[in-house]
Amino acid sequence: MAALRTESAADRVIVVGAGLAGVATALHLAPLPVLLLGPGLGATASAMAQGGIAVAMGPGDDPACHAADTLAAGAGLCDPDIVAVVTGAGSALVEDLLRRGVPFDRDADGTLERGLEAAHDRPRILHAGGDATGHTVLRTLTDHVATAHHVTRQADLIARRLAVTDGRVTGLWAVRADGAPVFLAARAVVLATGGVGGLYAATTNPRGACGSGLALAARAGAVLRDLEFVQFHPTAIATGADPMPLATEALRGAGAVLVEETGARLMAGSPQGDLAPRDVVARAIHAARAEGRSIFLDARAAVGADFARRFPTVHRLCRAAGLDPAREAIPVRPAAHYHMGGVAVDAQGRTSLPGLHACGEVASTGLHGANRLASNSLLEALAFAR
Repeated sequence: MAALRTESAADRVIVVGAGLAGVATALHLAPLPVLLLGPGLGATASAMAQGGIAVAMGPGDDPACHAADTLAAGAGLCDPDIVAVVTGAGSALVEDLLRRGVPFDRDADGTLERGLEAAHDRPRILHAGGDATGHTVLRTLTDHVATAHHVTRQADLIARRLAVTDGRVTGLWAVRADGAPVFLAARAVVLATGGVGGLYAATTNPRGACGSGLALAARAGAVLRDLEFVQFHPTAIATGADPMPLATEALRGAGAVLVEETGARLMAGSPQGDLAPRDVVARAIHAARAEGRSIFLDARAAVGADFARRFPTVHRLCRAAGLDPAREAIPVRPAAHYHMGGVAVDAQGRTSLPGLHACGEVASTGLHGANRLASNSLLEALAFAR
């Protein structure tokens, strides 16, 4: 084995993961020196996020309404205090993104365009680039990281084990691309490693989302919480790709409907119809498939010829599979999408181990309960990055 190298910085914070939670945390830690470990933009779940950012800042909306929808979707297991804090922070978080240059979609009169998604009682979803919000926001913040003097980025290091001294996290062991081990000292470590979807046969997550942050935290002795709560997105595009491409929930918000091969509406008997919470819709599709029925997302009447303009990412993914979503219904099925459980943290993102913090999907904040409300994930990542 190669000789062990040690790199030290008394005030440094190490952030593990370069998705939205990681880069936003790195930026907000200024002027503290930050070492950011993680792959490039395309290897993160954040970059694949088609949905937007849920925020109550439009006419007739307020954080209390957003909080009520979050609590309802979470099946009674959300932390009400965390829900109130995060939904109340939305407007300020969006203003910060606007100052940093995120090009949110706007109506003809220049106001921020707000979309509707499942289990929201009114339109409050902000998008950027149509259905490319995650990629657009992450690209903007990653550009800021590239010019931030306090951030050093190393994509060739993989975290392997946290260092714990006298009950406190004091750094980590990592390996380089060539296998050489290195110890990195730090005043604190922030885990922003994403979820566990890559462990499932059918997933919308990159295969690198394999629970590495959970393993690092558990091995060091940190408390984990709610690991049984894995969200399956109901409308993964069932064309054989791995990971499975996603047909954003915003399509149903725009009027697309779930149908059987006969054209019968799948969700006709549900009080919220096609805009029921994700767990409800996913179970309905799973039950139908178990009976041998194929399910499709039909946007032909609601979106039609405007599909490529309004949903360019889904259009590109469908065309790559030989489908024209403006003319054909999209075959869909549930797939592992988001982990509500994770490393238990408090309202400041602190874990049970001093010196260890967690942010984003790897963290269990109490916001989502048993089922995450659509477009609350990017909001949570931004809120806990501060």
